[in-house]
Amino acid sequence: MPNLVIDIGNSLTKLAVFDQNEIVYSYTAPAIITDFVSEIIKSKKVNNGIVSSVKSELGFDEAVIASQINYIKFNKHTKIPIKNNYQTPDSLGLDRLAVVIAANYLYPEQAVLVIDAGTCITYDSVDATANYYGGSISPGIKMRFDAMHHFTSKLPQLSFDPNFEGDFGRNSKEAISSGAINGCVYEAEGFIKTFLNTHKHGKIILSGGDSAFFDTKFKNSIFANLILHEPNLVLIGLNTVVNYQHDLK
Repeated sequence: MPNLVIDIGNSLTKLAVFDQNEIVYSYTAPAIITDFVSEIIKSKKVNNGIVSSVKSELGFDEAVIASQINYIKFNKHTKIPIKNNYQTPDSLGLDRLAVVIAANYLYPEQAVLVIDAGTCITYDSVDATANYYGGSISPGIKMRFDAMHHFTSKLPQLSFDPNFEGDFGRNSKEAISSGAINGCVYEAEGFIKTFLNTHKHGKIILSGGDSAFFDTKFKNSIFANLILHEPNLVLIGLNTVVNYQHDLK
């Protein structure tokens, strides 16, 4: 039976219906309401569902949804198919946990580094025996532009141009773009090299809103054959968690 997966982020809510581990329907909006979710459940004949949220307010009535399907509210107590060794599970972002679960599903018995490029850029890895120990959180590209303007008196507010080229800026605007954009790329390269030094046959997955930019940057790099670009990684991870509950039965 199809699974309903809902990921509520800081700015957007992503909803997807999976059938046989494939997305057959998806919808993204700032928020979703109870009637809309109920209609999806009925029209897609959904039987199981999971919700993950970074917010306390979901925007829809959980009780109504739970009365219609086998409902899971993803949290630190949910049974998962990897070993979570994070020292402070209460503070671990559920999106970070979901992406390493997805990574382990996509590349079983392999070490995987996930670079999730969104508001922040997170670097998380799971080893070949499904152990997750943690990762790194860094400012995202847009956040770097915003911070340079906010915390200085003269630097202008600039927007992220994914087509920016050049190692160094020839003027102040280009210098800001070079620092923010190239800084992120060089940072990611450093994390990848460090990961591969430990896991020579490891894989890298790019996800998140800015993942297409990084995918383009690494297309012709020495890492190209190791990289998978999967923008729906959080949704895949959540769907994996739903399926895992049934495997336990």
